[in-house]
Amino acid sequence: MSSLNKVFTSVASVVIGLIFGALLMLAFGYDPVTGYKFLITGAFGNPFSIGQTFRAAAPLIFTGLGFAVAYTAGSFNIGLSGQALWGWFVSVGVALMMPDAPSWVVIPLAILAGALAGALWATIAGALKAYFGTSEVIVTIMLNYISIYFVDYLIRYVLTDRADRTPSIGQNASLRMDWLSQLTNNSTLHGGIFLSIIAAIIVGIMMSRTTTGFELTSVGLNRYASKYAGMSDKKNIVLAMFISGALAGLGGVMNGLGEFGFINLQNGVAPAIGFNGMAVALLGINNPIGIIFSAILFGALETGASTMALFAKIPSEIVDIVMGIIIFFIGANFIISYLREKFSAKRKTKSVKFNSEGGEV
Repeated sequence: MSSLNKVFTSVASVVIGLIFGALLMLAFGYDPVTGYKFLITGAFGNPFSIGQTFRAAAPLIFTGLGFAVAYTAGSFNIGLSGQALWGWFVSVGVALMMPDAPSWVVIPLAILAGALAGALWATIAGALKAYFGTSEVIVTIMLNYISIYFVDYLIRYVLTDRADRTPSIGQNASLRMDWLSQLTNNSTLHGGIFLSIIAAIIVGIMMSRTTTGFELTSVGLNRYASKYAGMSDKKNIVLAMFISGALAGLGGVMNGLGEFGFINLQNGVAPAIGFNGMAVALLGINNPIGIIFSAILFGALETGASTMALFAKIPSEIVDIVMGIIIFFIGANFIISYLREKFSAKRKTKSVKFNSEGGEV
């Protein structure tokens, strides 16, 4: 599928999702115009809303980039949630162990530790696939569950005395910036948004301008042909998962050092940024720039949903359904491609028939 077709599929998926959401609102007696009006207002209507939207987008950019790197190299990393969880936990743990250290020391260490935790967790699946031919899909799904219960144990019995959350980190480890909060009317927007954009630029350059990116892409296109050409398929599979996990771990760091300042697990649920990051990457056609805009869209839907529920009295679950429809049509892109091709073929047939009857060449 060409890049233009991929962009068309992404845009069409969003439009179809919004239309389906509107029909659903009508079916249950709600006004879709009012609903979407408050959705947009809640996401972009004022500086506070804009801040909250970009705050929600920051971790999604990281997890979206993580999925894109693995996908480009031929791996389907469904373990982004578990890797983000480890990044979240380790970054908070490092911050708690260094309550009196200066910010310029503790913040870089916590960020690097969180990235490394996610990278090492993802490398397990990468190594098993590279050397034993196991399915990274199954392994990463299982690793998600292991990470949830392992981290839950560490929170309850290592970092605390049977508490369901850790203490809050100190100001010295926070990514919050006073000037950002003031600029956005005391929103929770933090410096992680700049880190995520920098990461997107670095990943874009790496994948398109470096030998490493070329090898990862080649292995993704054809592992055996790449091996025949002298590339190490095993090394690149492991490397792709390592980089993917590091980026997912950084997504968790955004929650640990930026948004929440602590970590807790309730009902054994992993961070939603993992699975949402997959959708962000697919909607952004695995392109770093596309992922940024896709993450902003998902951040806007997440932020605007609460405003829609509050003022339009429309359940926020409607937005979840819209997001689900978007993800469905992205995953089933062949449906849109098939309809587009049929429509194009029909137009071409009519054009040929008209030219034949009119005597035109």
